[in-house]
Amino acid sequence: MSERNSTPSPNSGSRSDDDGGLTSDLDLGFDGAEDILRAWRRGMRPDPDLTVSEWADQHRKLSSRASAEPGQYRTSRTPYLREIMDALSPRHPAQRISFMKAAQVGATEAGNNWIGFVIHHAPGPMLAVLPTVELAKRTSRGRLDPLIADSPALRERVNPARSRDAGNSMLSKEFPGGILVLTGANSATGLRSMPARYIFLDEVDAYPASADEEGDPVTLAEARTITFSHRRKVFLVSTPTIRGISRIEREYEASDQRRYFVPCPHCGRMQWLQFERLRWDKGQPETAAYHCEGCEQPIAEHHKTQMLERGEWRATAVSADPHSIGFHISAFYSPMGWKSWAQIARDWLAAQGSEEMLRAARNTLLGETWVESGDAPEWQRLAERREEYAGVQIPVGGLFLTAGVDVQKDRIEIDVWAWGRGLESWLVDHIVIPGGPDDPACWDKLTALLGRTWTCANGAVMVIGKLAIDTGYEAPAVYAWARKQGFDQVAPIKGLGGFNRATPVSGPTFVDATIGGKRLRRGARLWSVATATFKTETYRFLRLERPSDEERELGVLDAPGTVHLPDWIDTEWLKQLVAEQLVTVRNKRGYSHQEWQKMRERNEALDCRVYARAAAWILGADRWDEATWRRLEAQAGVDTKPQLATPSEPQAPAAPKAGTPSTPRRKRRAYTPNFMRD
Repeated sequence: MSERNSTPSPNSGSRSDDDGGLTSDLDLGFDGAEDILRAWRRGMRPDPDLTVSEWADQHRKLSSRASAEPGQYRTSRTPYLREIMDALSPRHPAQRISFMKAAQVGATEAGNNWIGFVIHHAPGPMLAVLPTVELAKRTSRGRLDPLIADSPALRERVNPARSRDAGNSMLSKEFPGGILVLTGANSATGLRSMPARYIFLDEVDAYPASADEEGDPVTLAEARTITFSHRRKVFLVSTPTIRGISRIEREYEASDQRRYFVPCPHCGRMQWLQFERLRWDKGQPETAAYHCEGCEQPIAEHHKTQMLERGEWRATAVSADPHSIGFHISAFYSPMGWKSWAQIARDWLAAQGSEEMLRAARNTLLGETWVESGDAPEWQRLAERREEYAGVQIPVGGLFLTAGVDVQKDRIEIDVWAWGRGLESWLVDHIVIPGGPDDPACWDKLTALLGRTWTCANGAVMVIGKLAIDTGYEAPAVYAWARKQGFDQVAPIKGLGGFNRATPVSGPTFVDATIGGKRLRRGARLWSVATATFKTETYRFLRLERPSDEERELGVLDAPGTVHLPDWIDTEWLKQLVAEQLVTVRNKRGYSHQEWQKMRERNEALDCRVYARAAAWILGADRWDEATWRRLEAQAGVDTKPQLATPSEPQAPAAPKAGTPSTPRRKRRAYTPNFMRD
């Protein structure tokens, strides 16, 4: 036995020097000995000290499923991402990294490289947050699964999802020493599910204001890192949205505000690229070239690659937190083959004339926030633009009606608006019912209003398609009345602060209601309305320029969204319509945000307009297809006021009122709003 041990085996003798002679006394003459020895050696060898960018260059493989340039990942393709990724490495002192950027500059792939690095070299609990749970699932399927499957270093650490007890599900990826959990910012449960050392917050400006009414999603997610103290890493990434409410802008402004400086190929002047210095011949975006701020020489597109290689990040501010750093980059830095300067110029020109397109261009091309114009139009200017409806209640173009109802202590105020294509609108009635919510007669008059008709220009009649009533004052009385009328025509609403352009109206949610002294669980339906969004839209519509008489003779129509006001409305109502102003305020921590504030005491006209607009949204006017609009136009143009039939004549089927078209029989079922059904 001793003789056998003293003789090196054929399988191990040649490698005894590599392991310090520790295996020279082992009998490795059996099947699988090489595999055991290889694994033992790998375990004894320390991991290389790599940064995230170095790891990506060595181990990251891009899949054709998730990338336009499949193959080995190369940081040199987007050099501006190197320092951002390396700041995510454990040895970098930064704990909070924010990245405000244009669309499609590789930021999400940098975050995915960080995920791969954590799985391979720095295991620990990691939380990745997307705007919604559904988007988190799509990201898992479309990006993370290819990341793991196509990178051998990750594939051997994360078991296939189909294996038993794999620990690999759509929203959870287990690996030796850690776990990756994906969730949505709309899920408070997912945000508080576990402690986390690493937090990846992607597209934070698309997060809802609150996660399941439990608070700010970013704050909830960051609370998961408390126990990891100085070892934590939080990476916030987003294309910005609106000045004052943009989360990523707030994070960037609180950081050291780094910008990527590149050298001019002519004079060597280091500068960060700005939109003002991109110039092109009028009407010829293909001639776009960047002009150096030092020598004023035009820089052609083909110089970009060399400029990016020689670029460097420079801080332009001092961060209040030494562990917080921030980066900003625009689409000007997109590498060759991605977004060109000529394409940027072309997109900018295409956006002219549309405030929504300009906002999108500023966000996605420049990576900057859009400044909302919340200046109230002069009420005198609105008074000058009042129109005479030529003896009719609903002018040509009005296709359906909604009403906004504001409940006050001593009265109920109602404004009825007609709506057409492109959300063009006409005020058709302003009604004040005295008495207040404690007067039964007041509610009876409001009920009668639901059956009232208004006359179109050709004699057709319309009823209110949807009435939105505010629940801010005497909510129990509003719930009781709305439940009695039925929720097809009546929508109780609650105004919420803040902007929400993706879903300005949410719901309905079921709330408890007290009817006749009896409490009914889930007895009422309540819609939540982001009033700031509709106020901003209303002011934008009020500022639209009207065609001149000469332009009208040439057939120029009013712009979509134009607001028409009748000549019978008084100046007090006009002052109420522009009674608020969008202002920027700062909280105790110094963060700024925008909010609407009243410039005068009474603002019922603006509130009623917002409620009527919310009613149009609830009906689906923002989402109707062409066929729905055509049916509405056909009714308003053809149907006339019903005539009473004589007793001797057979009763003909009643024609539907304008604004409430019937749904034609179709082979394929299509959704039709309730107010448009027979």
